[in-house]
Amino acid sequence: MTGYESQKETIKDLEERLAYAEFQIIEADKLRKKLHNTILELKGNIRVFCRVRPFLSDTDSNGQEEAIISYPSSVENAGRGIDLMNQGQKCSFSYDKVFDHSASQDDVFVEMSQLVQSALDGYKVCIFAYGQTGSGKTYTMMGKPGRDQKGIIPRSLEQIFKTSQSLESQGWKYCMQASMLEIYNETIRDLLAPGRSSSEMPGGKQYTIKHDSQGNTTVSDLTTTNVFSTADVTSLLEKASHSRSVGKTQMNEQSSRSHFVFTLKIFGSNESTGQQVQGVLNLIDLAGSERLTKSGATGERLKETQAINKSLSALSDVIFAIAKNDDHVPFRN
Repeated sequence: MTGYESQKETIKDLEERLAYAEFQIIEADKLRKKLHNTILELKGNIRVFCRVRPFLSDTDSNGQEEAIISYPSSVENAGRGIDLMNQGQKCSFSYDKVFDHSASQDDVFVEMSQLVQSALDGYKVCIFAYGQTGSGKTYTMMGKPGRDQKGIIPRSLEQIFKTSQSLESQGWKYCMQASMLEIYNETIRDLLAPGRSSSEMPGGKQYTIKHDSQGNTTVSDLTTTNVFSTADVTSLLEKASHSRSVGKTQMNEQSSRSHFVFTLKIFGSNESTGQQVQGVLNLIDLAGSERLTKSGATGERLKETQAINKSLSALSDVIFAIAKNDDHVPFRN
């Protein structure tokens, strides 16, 4: 065998090894997706986390908060339970995970990152923050300037774009589309619509919610924008934040007066394997619930509070119906 023929044989052997290695990578990724989804299903398709907000410098607590909140240390409840002492009565609650007042933004996102990965794998994922006005929902979802202060939404975007770029070496190509809306006084508002501002009065363009036979939910005529980087979405988030309805109440100086819904549609394809995935990531910052007797709301603020509480009650009915496996789930409410 000549030197030339020997080199050809070597090249052929290396090409076969490379093809086999690429095949193994593809099969390993398929197995990863399967195992990842199995783990999440075992943990529960619906999970509830509780985050306790730390004291703020301007909070007049008189030291009472530390006295009424405690965390069980038993093996079965460690990291999952919280005890509240109110007027001499002890109430205990259990969650899938409890974050105490010392938990960082990163601690919270570590628990969410697996769900974000599922959206990239082609599943529909929804993460929302629910709680009383001033409890830290917007901080948890959006965060503040500074790397350590970033919330779930910016961290999710960083993970998605970083992971999608790393998968390019395996032949994957992704297309992302973002939309943002708010629900204010039971009315849908497109936060990315041209010329949109928070000073607009309810009304104008009417949007309708549509459901198809595949279980997909869309909002008619909602502005959808192709995004190619974290910076693209950050710019849209800044635009949406300026358009969102906020107002002052007795319980919060900057209270979100609407439900904010950020949706990222993820389309992935792999020409070498013929695989295609379509995932959806919904990240939602709900308006805060308030007791009318404590909110001090009047006029327009009263109308907002009533609409917020009504919609949160409807959401609660839906979740309870799903949890009980009821035949009828009141989505239309």
